[in-house]
Amino acid sequence: MAVSKEPIVQRADTVFVGGRVFTGTGSVGGSGAGAGPVDAAVAVGGGRILAVADEAAVRSLADESTEIVDLAGGLLVPGFQDAHVHPAVAGVLMLGCDLSEEHTIEGYLAVVAAYAKEHPDAAWIRGGGWSMDLFPRGTPTRGMLDAVVPDRPVMLTNRDGHGAWVNTHALRLAGVDRGTPDPADGRIEREADGTPAGTLQEGAVDLVARHVPIATPDEALAGLLAAQEHLFSLGVTSWQDAMIGAFPGNPDNFGVYLRAASEGSLRARVVGALWWDRERGLEQIPELEERRRTGRVGRFHATSVKIMQDGIAENFTAGMLEPYLDGCGCATGNSGLSFIDPELLTEAVARLDRSGFQLHFHALGDRAVREVLDALEAARAVNGTNDNRHHLAHLQVVHPDDIGRFARLGAAANIQALWAAHEPQMDELTIPFLGPERAALQYPFGDLQRAGARLVAGSDWSVSSPNPLWGIHVAVNRAVPDEAPNATGTRESCPPFFPEQALTLSQALTAYTTGSAWVNHLDRVTGTVEVGKYADLVVLDRDPFAHPSEEIAETRVLRTYLDGELVYAASL
Repeated sequence: MAVSKEPIVQRADTVFVGGRVFTGTGSVGGSGAGAGPVDAAVAVGGGRILAVADEAAVRSLADESTEIVDLAGGLLVPGFQDAHVHPAVAGVLMLGCDLSEEHTIEGYLAVVAAYAKEHPDAAWIRGGGWSMDLFPRGTPTRGMLDAVVPDRPVMLTNRDGHGAWVNTHALRLAGVDRGTPDPADGRIEREADGTPAGTLQEGAVDLVARHVPIATPDEALAGLLAAQEHLFSLGVTSWQDAMIGAFPGNPDNFGVYLRAASEGSLRARVVGALWWDRERGLEQIPELEERRRTGRVGRFHATSVKIMQDGIAENFTAGMLEPYLDGCGCATGNSGLSFIDPELLTEAVARLDRSGFQLHFHALGDRAVREVLDALEAARAVNGTNDNRHHLAHLQVVHPDDIGRFARLGAAANIQALWAAHEPQMDELTIPFLGPERAALQYPFGDLQRAGARLVAGSDWSVSSPNPLWGIHVAVNRAVPDEAPNATGTRESCPPFFPEQALTLSQALTAYTTGSAWVNHLDRVTGTVEVGKYADLVVLDRDPFAHPSEEIAETRVLRTYLDGELVYAASL
């Protein structure tokens, strides 16, 4: 990569020297292997990158008022961009009964008990962040919560947002009992006599959630801003919120973003993916178009539509081409759900594509992935090619026949790399029910890369950690960092998870910077360290390219800049 030889003639506000720079330009315009860091210094002025050149040239742009940042052997990278995240929801969770930092059932119950004691006037105990793998069959019981909060309703969503843990008081208040039927898009886990056991899956969550008081506008705004500060501390400067709308237990985050953007407190660049209501049909498209029209305020642009085509593998709702197995390895009658009928999906995708929306799909099982790709192919046939930049998120199981279709259709693969590892939820709740042959098709990042797919990256926070460096670590090593909450055993006892699907460090970094900038239509102004682009930059405490790949997750963010302004500095 050739760095610029002729810096823009302007005095610099900040210069970065004493380290290397990952410019991200080695893969611009495609999904290539990506170049490594270069020996260069960087000058910033007026919120833009003025020069990427040798240190002498960059220092010549400094004067007595210029801040000199010594990288001290660290690495300067473009600001990370999360292409699938839920900060508005995660922030409210952070300020509520947050279980995400605990990793035992006893720890969860202690947090719930303490929260209830500290909030004696709260009508409901609401929050979440629990992990399925800690409970038998992934389903906690109402009795566990009854033991610590018997007198008030409790509803706690799990970390992936596809289920909820409730106590008896909550079930009684909602009128959910043994005679309540399962909704079409969900399941009530039951005791032997049919009494609800305390876990609600997918659409069944709404049976209780509709009774839960939602956060006030001020609480919702506080949550979003707390989430923004947390993301800044991890080097994330832009994101795509993958769920913009009103949801059980949460306020309409569309209004929350508009308020933050109009007040100027939303500093990150954010694309909002408007929720497609799967209980409705094409009649909602004009409403989405109106939301797009009014949803361009400040740094928030509601220009995408989120379509959730299936559920998750752990509760057997991910849409699969073949049935799930039972505990004995025999085929069941269940192959998961398609939340939207494929015929309606095809028509909706064509209409939304023609309207100019980007489409952001939740597609986790191989049948759901195929249904979405089929719909995109049909849309291209009737609408022709365009620059809408559609993307499929999660991609846990992708049939080999569909790998090459991503590049042919121009559909980006939106990866949540932190999940591509051996950990209890994978080894106990997923692999046994997929079987070895199908399990080997999981998270095929390497195959997608080799087939020319454009990779973009996200965390799905609050489902999992929003730390990009942890996600990058797993993408490269196919193993969970020792620091991660779901880490088990040692590197020796946890072998890599299908290591043939690993990415290089350059490829993974590119997905989290250039790739996600592309999917957010920000690639002309961010995503790389190039002259003229916004100075959205991150200072890392080391150059991970100079260390063993097993140490990537030990890398720390020291500073985060947005438009050349320092928005986070680590305490040293």
